[in-house]
Amino acid sequence: MSALFEELYYCPTPIGPVSLRRRRDLKLDVDVFEIRLGDESLMTSLFTASEIALARLATAALGESPAPDIVVGGLGLGYTAQAVLEEATGASLIVVEALAPVIEWHEKGLLPLGTALANDPRCRLVEGDFFAMAASSEGFDPGAPGRLFDAILVDIDHSPDALLDDRSSAFYQPEGLGLLARHLRPGGVFGLWSDARPDDAFLARLARIFAEVRAEPVTFHNPLQDQPFTQTVYLARTERDPVA
Repeated sequence: MSALFEELYYCPTPIGPVSLRRRRDLKLDVDVFEIRLGDESLMTSLFTASEIALARLATAALGESPAPDIVVGGLGLGYTAQAVLEEATGASLIVVEALAPVIEWHEKGLLPLGTALANDPRCRLVEGDFFAMAASSEGFDPGAPGRLFDAILVDIDHSPDALLDDRSSAFYQPEGLGLLARHLRPGGVFGLWSDARPDDAFLARLARIFAEVRAEPVTFHNPLQDQPFTQTVYLARTERDPVA
């Protein structure tokens, strides 16, 4: 049997100490991996349905694109990125992660997905500030400044109103969303994970920038509370090329 609790990694960062923990849930008889920033939980392997739904809904919105270029902002435990590669097998994927230790955990295989993402030739793990990249003209590929993408997916903050760092607040306003949209091709998809239920105010902000917007509630069973829990995936699309 696994030890009941292990702190696998601890490291100070510019936005607070980040740690990786594994605990044994005796009730569910499973190992639970959790990433924490200080005392705040960033992600747990116990609930991954909405992170996976973010990838599945966004890649489905791309249609039959055989080799889409995709960015995921926020690596975490890797479930969104892994689902992108499973759903869009021909994809080229860049995953932007601000915390170097999180990338290291994937490279060392400390997480449930092991080294799958780090070793996948379709996937590149890039250390960087996603929000600064989104606001810049250079964008998300350090080797190809100004490169455009078919989809940009984000799973970093808890919601557009519950932020890990106040410096990302501008991203969720129309000006920040407009800067992000510059990095999408015509008809490109923006997807955002949120821990909260759909927010009409944020949908209205999205609609000021994007041609098509919607919120997809993702409801799953919470075994700790033994009741349903709902999170949200926001999807938005840039203007498509006019049909000739």
